[in-house]
Order: sequence, then C-alpha cells, then structure tokens
Amino acid sequence: MKFDSTEEWKSKIKRVIISEEEIRKEIKKAGEYINSLYDGSPILLVSILKGAFVFMADLCREVTVPCEIAFMAAKSYFEGTESSGHVEITMDLKHDISNYHVIIVEDIIDTGRTLNEIKKILGVRDPLSLRIMTLLDKPDRRVVELKADYSLFTIPDYFVIGYGLDYGEFYRNLPYIAEFGE
Repeated sequence: MKFDSTEEWKSKIKRVIISEEEIRKEIKKAGEYINSLYDGSPILLVSILKGAFVFMADLCREVTVPCEIAFMAAKSYFEGTESSGHVEITMDLKHDISNYHVIIVEDIIDTGRTLNEIKKILGVRDPLSLRIMTLLDKPDRRVVELKADYSLFTIPDYFVIGYGLDYGEFYRNLPYIAEFGE
C-alpha cells in the first residue's frame, strides 16, 4: 500500500470508535485487575506481535506488581486477506514458562484461530496459570471456541485500525481505535 499524501492516508479513517481517553481508562482497570490477582506471584505478560505492542507497553506500566514481559509472533494470513486456518509461529518465547502465571496480551480476537493455537502451544508448556487479556473482542467473527479472561472492549464486525492495529502496516500509530473506510 502506498499513499500519495497524508490527506489520502487520513481520508481512510472513517470514524473514531474508541477514544484515547477511553482506552487509557480501561487499561488502568486492566492493570488493577492483574495487580489484584498476582501480588507477589511470578507473572509473564506475553504480547503477540505486531498488533499488541502498543497495548502491552501501556498495560505493563499499569501493572504495579513484579512482572516480566516477552513477545511472540504468529501469522495465519500469508499473502491473502483471509486467514488460511494454518497458524505459523514466526517468533517463539525464549522463557521456560513453567514457573510463571502467563497472561497472553492480544490486540484483537477476531476469528480466534491464531490465539487458540498460541493458547494450545503455551498450555502444554505447563505454566502455573494461563489467561488471555485482549484489548478488543469481536465475537461476531469467531470461528473457534475461544473466550478471553478479560476484554477491555467488545466491538461489532468493523475493520478497525489504530493503537497498534493496522491496514497494510499503516495506522498502528493512531492513539485511538478507528473504523477503516475505503
């Protein structure tokens, strides 16, 4: 994707659906939730790249109990715009997670395929516990049985951008969640 101007780039932002302020408020609550569960326990927050990196950065600053962070990357789209149904882990954890309470930090749960596979992979590595926290949940698109332990926002079936979410690698830098429009 290429844009001829910033104005063209901006023209694809259909409307803001979750403001920067709303995101900050809910992330604070999510941090408090983690703090209440794990005071003094070994926590590993695992961000799924690339989309969840902005959420992870803000969330981990709201966690006031000791925690570590790690990253994984996976893909299921390959060259198309629809999920292939096959998930490839392109970057795995370096940690032995058997002595950690693991929280998978995800940007959005859409079909659920990728996150379901990641949950299975991490589950067999015997963490003390395994939870999923997602910024956005889009249950209307789910094709596998998967539910987050904590969702900050539930949204309808919009194609969303911003706050780490992209369209063709663009728009991750927006400080809010917006609907993308052609």
